[in-house]
Amino acid sequence: MVSVNGYLIQNLAVAQEPLSPAIEEGYWYFFSFLTERGRKGLQRNREDLARVVWHRNSPQWDFTEAEFAQAGWTNPDYVDVVIHSYRHRLAAAPGDPRYADLEKRLLEQPKITVPDVTLDGQADGVIPPTDGSDYAAHFSGPWKHDVVTGAGHNLPQEQPEAFTAAILEVDAMG
Repeated sequence: MVSVNGYLIQNLAVAQEPLSPAIEEGYWYFFSFLTERGRKGLQRNREDLARVVWHRNSPQWDFTEAEFAQAGWTNPDYVDVVIHSYRHRLAAAPGDPRYADLEKRLLEQPKITVPDVTLDGQADGVIPPTDGSDYAAHFSGPWKHDVVTGAGHNLPQEQPEAFTAAILEVDAMG
């Protein structure tokens, strides 16, 4: 498995605990989406808002207009899905009841037992790169962590060669 920005099983049990101010600042849109004002802002300005977030999260990524256009802004469910996703991440909206048992198991923050490479983007505008030690205990199988130069928050799209190399590295781990 390859994961970007560490252990990616959301810990809803601590969703109400603040992060460092520098990281909280980068999550401004999470908090905006908790409000009806944020929903309206996304509905009215979905592409403009996304462009701000993309530039903030990946300041070195020179994405093309074609890449930006592929993000699905015109999908009729876009706003509802985005709003619910961010509200759920902050424990402000329920999960889908069909997955309640799975969500309960994930709340236990299970260990990842398969081979894994975690990647941080060196130029992530929200989550500073780390050495992986904060979440190393979540990985009980073979694990390695790398920081990828020139990548921001959307590392697979910004540095596809590095992401592909990590996949091949996981495969070699067995």
